[in-house]
Amino acid sequence: MIKTNNLTKVFRTDDVETTALDKVNFEVSPGEFVAIMGPSGCGKSTLLNIIGLLDNPSKGEYVFNSIEVSRFRENQRTDLRKGNIGFIFQSFNLIDELTVAENVEMPLVYLKIKASERKRMVNEVLERLKIGHRRKHFPQQLSGGQQQRVAIARAVVANPKLILADEPTGNLDSTNGIEVMNMLRELNKAGTTIIMVTHNMRDAEFTHRIINLFDGQILMEKVG
Repeated sequence: MIKTNNLTKVFRTDDVETTALDKVNFEVSPGEFVAIMGPSGCGKSTLLNIIGLLDNPSKGEYVFNSIEVSRFRENQRTDLRKGNIGFIFQSFNLIDELTVAENVEMPLVYLKIKASERKRMVNEVLERLKIGHRRKHFPQQLSGGQQQRVAIARAVVANPKLILADEPTGNLDSTNGIEVMNMLRELNKAGTTIIMVTHNMRDAEFTHRIINLFDGQILMEKVG
């Protein structure tokens, strides 16, 4: 599903040039659950942004679903991202003015799915993630664990091939964190490929493989 070849990302200002990724090579097969770990500033989020088609590398190749995308324009990345990649963030990124159901529905609106089908898909995923009883509530009326359930529902409602999770338990207590990781593991068992950035070794142990980054390079991989 994913293959990188000498993936490099350099950020430049007037005075400073910073290499965030330095010739990164790795592959992720369909159905894998992979953790990316490393200290702050090692390039984890930069790598996730490139994998998620939010940014392009400076050099190297990135193949997503057999398509070489490293030089795609922004509109091309956006079109490919729709329906193929779902995102889960540490800060949930829910829209306070929308209900739970409306938040989850948003990706389907962008995909121009008709209203009746959107309603069916939203209800189905909310029940699957055991948050259906909160469908008419607003994010601020929910606990942190419930908000992350909604964020996961929004990420998976369109049945994307790939889920990218950036510190998905970072704002949760340990009980809710383990609950979220169990949900991600169940989604993975059902066939969804997941790549997760985390500092938490407990969370990483839920995955098949751990990739350790340091100074923009892969130091080692551990198979779980």
